[in-house]
Amino acid sequence: MNNGKSLVGVVYEVYIPNPKAADKELSEETVEEMAREVYEAVLSLGYPAVLIPVKESFLGFLRRIQEVKPDVVINLCESFGGTTRLESNVAGVYELLRVSFTGNVMRALSLCQDKFKAKAVLSAHGLPTPQACLVHSVDEVPTLKFPLICKPNAEDASMGISPRSVVRDETELRTALGGIRDRFGLPALAEEFIDGREFNVAVLAEGGEARALPVSEIDFSALPKDQPRIISYEAKWFETSELYIKTPPVCPAPIDDDVRIRLQNNALEAFRILGCRDYARVDFRMDKKGRLYILEVNPNPDVSLNAGYARALKAAGIEYSDFWKQMIRNAQNRNGKP
Repeated sequence: MNNGKSLVGVVYEVYIPNPKAADKELSEETVEEMAREVYEAVLSLGYPAVLIPVKESFLGFLRRIQEVKPDVVINLCESFGGTTRLESNVAGVYELLRVSFTGNVMRALSLCQDKFKAKAVLSAHGLPTPQACLVHSVDEVPTLKFPLICKPNAEDASMGISPRSVVRDETELRTALGGIRDRFGLPALAEEFIDGREFNVAVLAEGGEARALPVSEIDFSALPKDQPRIISYEAKWFETSELYIKTPPVCPAPIDDDVRIRLQNNALEAFRILGCRDYARVDFRMDKKGRLYILEVNPNPDVSLNAGYARALKAAGIEYSDFWKQMIRNAQNRNGKP
């Protein structure tokens, strides 16, 4: 403790360039920028704060946590050792050490990372998701209706998604699956492509109550007609790219109250069903008949100042520093209890 306020550790993974995965570098590099923004926001609240970079050494990570002894950890780790699949394990360390931390617990992170499993849970609870299956071989043809969209089953940040991910026949499907196999390994998720509007809803929990923030929409109107209406890795991260420029987010989305209420209610229900806490983002598509489908729940979204979650906070009239004040309070109230 310092001046009556909790010592806050801002934990993030250090960016280490990997020539074998150049397309992952931009999304991972932004984590360091995000950590700095969060650190400064925490300092502005009067909390003593320490940046805690996580490198490839697990023992080094444990040693640093024990040296700093933070009262609260702000967990910004989206992977460990450059491996996205180990994201949930970092939260597991805090749980084992009984360290109070912000964001989602290991179980929710792990479940949401397995896109197919998370979809199955949502579907079992009556929430709408596109029909999908796991594909274990390039030669396997799913019994789904084309067009399909193919993506890695356990990656985030739109990694592995490009305009070629939307496939309209078996030949294109095999090509897309081969690319995923070579870069990420199989199985891959093959999902019926919902050609329509795309929305996302940020969810914020204050104490034990979750609320949905203003709905955001991706504006596809400027995209060339030959481009599928999706957010690819390029469209999400490369600011000078035509795909990035022509897919701007709009928040609040220009929708009527009925659509807004359905989106927000479904987002809150998905947040609850998958065991999320503190914050998350739920991605949707809406077909030409107005039917909504949940694509996925991201329990560890980008919370940097120029990202969608902060945009939703601003639309809701919530200051960025006040958001982190609430997250710190949430963690303090849990007091290390899982």
